[in-house]
Amino acid sequence: MTASEPKPLLRRAEDIDYEAVDAAEGMKKGVLVGPEHGAPNLAIRRFVLEAGAEVPKHTNDIEHEQYVLEGKYVVGISEASETPRANGEAVSGDEEHTVSAGDSLLIPAGTVHWYRNESDQQGSFICAVPTGDDSIELVDE
Repeated sequence: MTASEPKPLLRRAEDIDYEAVDAAEGMKKGVLVGPEHGAPNLAIRRFVLEAGAEVPKHTNDIEHEQYVLEGKYVVGISEASETPRANGEAVSGDEEHTVSAGDSLLIPAGTVHWYRNESDQQGSFICAVPTGDDSIELVDE
């Protein structure tokens, strides 16, 4: 292993710091593994949606792969015909899907999306993204 290669890492759950997400009331983010821990290509983050949380329509410059850990919440996706569903059909206009533990999503770069937790329990998901800038751009309605 050379000095430039990443080193193996174990991070314990109690060592993860969570911070509020500025653009979203009731959402927190914890970076599980990222560039600051030596990961050169991907960052893995855990997001928590408190009961009643809403994340407004927004886009990101990078793709997101998500895996729902707990709870049940709504994910909205608004994209022209370039965003296929798992069965190959295209998404057209605004679509909302209720997701729960075990579901997964691919949100391509530039796709408008949003979240809403209408339940009385928190929801959470893991999000894997390429390392680099991940700014959120809110979408005017």
